[in-house]
Amino acid sequence: MLKQKRLAKQKPKAKPIPWGLKKICWGLINITVPRHQPRSWIETNFQKRECIKFIPCPKDDTRCCCGQAQITHQTIQGIESGSPGDLWLPTKHTRPQPTDAYGTIEFQGGAHPTKAQYVRLSFDTRPELLVQLFTKEWNLELPKLLITVQGGKANFDLQAKLKKEIRKGLLKAAKTTGAWIFTGGTNTGVTKQVGDALLLEGQQRTGRVVSIGIAPWGIVERNHELLGHNREVPCHSISSPRSKLAVLNNRHAYFLLVDNGTQAKYGAELILRRKLEKFISNLKLHPFTHSSTPVVCLVIEGGTNTIRAVLEYVTDSPPVPVVVCDGSGRAADLLAFVHKYASDGEEQPVLESMRDYLIGTIQKTFEVGLDQAEKLYQELLQCTRNKNLITVFRIQEKPEGEAQELDQTILTALFKSQHLSPPEQLSLALTWNRVDIARSEIFVYGQEWPHGALDEAMMQALEHDRIDFVKLLLENGVSMKKFLTIPRLEELYNTKHGPANTLGYILRDVRPHIPKGYIYTLHDIGLVINKLMGGAYRSYYTRRKFRPIYAKVMNSYANACRKSSTYQYQRYAGANSLSLVTGLLPFTSEMALFEFPFNELLIWAVLTKRQQMALLMWTHGEEALAKSLVSCKLYKAMAHEAAEDDLDTEIYEELRSYAKEFESKGNKLLDFSYRQDAEKAQRLLTCELHSWSNQSCLSLAVAANHRALLAHPCSQVILADLWMGGLRTRKNTNFKVILGLVMPLYIRQLDFKSKEELQQMPQTEEEHLENQNLDNDDSDRSQPDAESALLKAKRSISLRYRMGAGAGTYNREKCKLMPAETSSPSYKSASNSTDALLADTYSVRDTKVHENGKVNLTAGAEEPPSKVSLTDSDPAQFREFFNMSEYNEIKQHQPLRLKKKFHEFYTAPITKFWADSIAYMFFLIMFSFTVLVKMGPVPRWQEWYSIAYITTLGFEKVREIISSEPVAITHKFSVWAWNMWNPCDGAAIILFLIGLAFRFRPNTMDIGRVIYCVDSIYWYLRILNILGVNKYLGPLVTMMGKMVKNMIYFVVLLAVVLMSFGVSRQAILYPNSEPTWRLIREVTYQPYFMLYGEVFADDIDPPCGEDPRQPACVTGHWVTPITMSMYLLIANILLINLLIAVFNNIFNEVNSVSHQVWMFQRFTVVMEYQQKPVLPPPFIAFCHFYSLLKYCVRKAKGEPGMSKFSFVP
Repeated sequence: MLKQKRLAKQKPKAKPIPWGLKKICWGLINITVPRHQPRSWIETNFQKRECIKFIPCPKDDTRCCCGQAQITHQTIQGIESGSPGDLWLPTKHTRPQPTDAYGTIEFQGGAHPTKAQYVRLSFDTRPELLVQLFTKEWNLELPKLLITVQGGKANFDLQAKLKKEIRKGLLKAAKTTGAWIFTGGTNTGVTKQVGDALLLEGQQRTGRVVSIGIAPWGIVERNHELLGHNREVPCHSISSPRSKLAVLNNRHAYFLLVDNGTQAKYGAELILRRKLEKFISNLKLHPFTHSSTPVVCLVIEGGTNTIRAVLEYVTDSPPVPVVVCDGSGRAADLLAFVHKYASDGEEQPVLESMRDYLIGTIQKTFEVGLDQAEKLYQELLQCTRNKNLITVFRIQEKPEGEAQELDQTILTALFKSQHLSPPEQLSLALTWNRVDIARSEIFVYGQEWPHGALDEAMMQALEHDRIDFVKLLLENGVSMKKFLTIPRLEELYNTKHGPANTLGYILRDVRPHIPKGYIYTLHDIGLVINKLMGGAYRSYYTRRKFRPIYAKVMNSYANACRKSSTYQYQRYAGANSLSLVTGLLPFTSEMALFEFPFNELLIWAVLTKRQQMALLMWTHGEEALAKSLVSCKLYKAMAHEAAEDDLDTEIYEELRSYAKEFESKGNKLLDFSYRQDAEKAQRLLTCELHSWSNQSCLSLAVAANHRALLAHPCSQVILADLWMGGLRTRKNTNFKVILGLVMPLYIRQLDFKSKEELQQMPQTEEEHLENQNLDNDDSDRSQPDAESALLKAKRSISLRYRMGAGAGTYNREKCKLMPAETSSPSYKSASNSTDALLADTYSVRDTKVHENGKVNLTAGAEEPPSKVSLTDSDPAQFREFFNMSEYNEIKQHQPLRLKKKFHEFYTAPITKFWADSIAYMFFLIMFSFTVLVKMGPVPRWQEWYSIAYITTLGFEKVREIISSEPVAITHKFSVWAWNMWNPCDGAAIILFLIGLAFRFRPNTMDIGRVIYCVDSIYWYLRILNILGVNKYLGPLVTMMGKMVKNMIYFVVLLAVVLMSFGVSRQAILYPNSEPTWRLIREVTYQPYFMLYGEVFADDIDPPCGEDPRQPACVTGHWVTPITMSMYLLIANILLINLLIAVFNNIFNEVNSVSHQVWMFQRFTVVMEYQQKPVLPPPFIAFCHFYSLLKYCVRKAKGEPGMSKFSFVP
């Protein structure tokens, strides 16, 4: 034992193998011993067939019945050869093995090789595996139509005209419907003709048609080259003239090579092809329809097998419709001839009389014997018993003057043969996107539709962006007002069909942390619309009154879903399946919530980037101009969001192009309207739009930055009218207004508009209430009883007409109209208003116009009110009275009273502008005097005036914020800050108040004075805002603003260069500097002023070391002049000239549209002074107090009308 232990101790330890050597060894093992790779899905599920028993062929003993020679035939131990009389069966005498041939064929010979997928498979493969191969492995969508082409195997020629029609029709039928085409796959016979049609499709470069060739493996020439797993095989589609085999057609995209163990024999694919066609015909076509995938057989030429195939198709269950191309030859011509003379009954007297002729023709055509000819004759007669399933395409036929195309014949044959209901036919046409078929075959005179069928079709058309179908359905009675409900609109926003859009990106901004599969609600969409529109725009979906309606409708919708048998399916199938139940819901007024459904669908189309659908919705419905402006704004905002989200540049450019298209349409529409009727076009621009957040077209144009529309003469006429107010002066207007401000008595000499002209002008709500009071006072004093009542009635009705036509009152925040008395969405025509006026009784009665267009006439408290319709009475009763020319002239030119003149003068925007400008210039003089002279402990009156001016201006800014349209204070502030001068004014006012606080303290009075001086810089720059009104100076002010914005980017570049030189220079020249804040000044001071020509040569290269009295030279002092030269080269020459070039580009850009720029600024100024109080600061405090007092009085009395301090919903 001890000895063994010693030996064990003496035994040397094994050295560890280095890691590098281990890797080499394992690599050698991997190379020499291949790992077993798992078989692919194709190898697992598809098999080939090999003959395992040699049975001599009766005609040739050296060959097996499978077609192989005895020398090459496979022999297996235990299986003996058969005798010549034995029957060879592929199921019995072949064995399956995993397929050994699949991959990609690259057909050579063209400019680029065309590729096709292929697989070798057994003849008894299950069709469900083939469908899985198509959809999972080859990534094909299921077909919406299957066209199986039957015909001759041998090559044949077609007439040139017929060949052209077949190629064009087959290609169009396949491309427009998303069809699959089944052929024999080889480059012979009818398959070659189909390949020629696909060649035409390849030249068009519009997407490849799914063409599947099903060919026998044994007849493919050089099929041994296709052996391999997932290979890419180069192939030439050229066959040997002496070979009995065939090559594959190079225009097919997919090949199924069916193997039954035979070689050089046709027929292996027939069973598999028919089973596959039948299986596909049982597949559901579409999630929204119960129809199966339609199958149609197209017969071109053909032999005896073609006739038997047609017989099998028409007698199968379910039968397959057949389209026969007459004139293509042989079997097709015989079928067309028999079909032409066949009768509908069982007996065929005409054909029986031609029996001998037909049998002779069959013998001559197919070169067969009498027995076989008679058999084929009987097969033809059996085909005629299903005459309705066979459709003949003849190019000679020209129904209604137009030649019928092959694609129409194919699709029409399906409708005629399958006996589908109208909704199923329409669903098929929708799936194929063939509106021509729907128009000619489905929407025929007298067609009856079940309830909800057209609505369901409309839903599919909208989801799948079928523009033509939406048009067709609208033409055939679909009411969008009844169709569009809240659930349907919500479903449209959640649909997965249609083009890709940016709605999801924008929704994440308003709804962060959205889970996967989140279903958008209309409230979410409303938030998106508010974000994109900006300003004070509030979508209807986000308003308080919409929320309870939405909850009620969706609750009733959910209850209806629960009651339906498909509720569980609906709940888990997602939003795309909602329409199944939506179509079953009864139509109620609650669900039909949208007064203008085309407006809602337009927004949906724009947000989902369906431009053509948006254009269609723009052409239908009301408010076309407003819709174009809203679409333009939404597209521009979406383009901006796309740029911020770093999406593709193409998306940004696409959205911008869509916006420009709507810009152009809006401008053309306004121009056309203005040429037709200028007055109505002006009303169109100023009308308040209840469906667009109470905006007007002018305010929407401002939001969309539509300069062309604001520069249009129609817009400028309105702005000029608003700017002048009640004044009517042609020359020296500004001088006359200033003179009227200085000398109030001069106002009597000015020209004013008449009362009737003022009534036609847009007004603010406040102005309307004031004018109403003034008119009532005047009429009470000046008019007798009867005439006063008549004028009151006339004013009331004409005013109601103006409200309906769109000439009501401007809202104070936007250029829009608000109804003066009642708010009704309905619009009444001028003729109705005139008839109501003429129908009124000439008596002393109070007149009230209601929302429903009824006029209540009351004579007193004892008399009950009588309701008179707008068209009840005979308007001829008092027509003579209104035809008196003298009376009309008096009423059209009634002058204003002195009180009214003063009111119109001081409330005109031009008067407010000059009053504000004069007051501002006086303030600048006083404030300049305050900062220029010595400031004492007690302010002078000039300073008190400046303090009062700025303080009251601050109160005015607060009033502007409070009285703005939005509800939320943050939203109000964002709307107010949209004008750049407003936040600048706010900052200057706050700075002044800070200086004022320092000024009244003796120890900090100097600091306050300095703050005054700094603040005065802005108040002088604010003159640019006043100068912006000028036609020539306004564009220049805009140029300055853009140049300052672009100069910020330039300053960043300049700062980089400046700091690079400044730090180097300071560090070299002054290496012993102490750490102080002054270093920052030393680094930037001299390099900055070098930009303006001050070189500081003595400081850059100071003398040193040459004289004992001079300081010693610092190390590297010679570097500073070199870096200075480089700095001046880059900064002065490169960057400064770059800035000049940028400024020149801005000048050219703005100068080219200077007229539009000025008119756009003019609108802003007009709207600003339209809503300003009458008096300028500091006297504006009296206006504030008066408005607040008037608001409190109205609030206490409960009277309608809002003051400047009210919150506008």
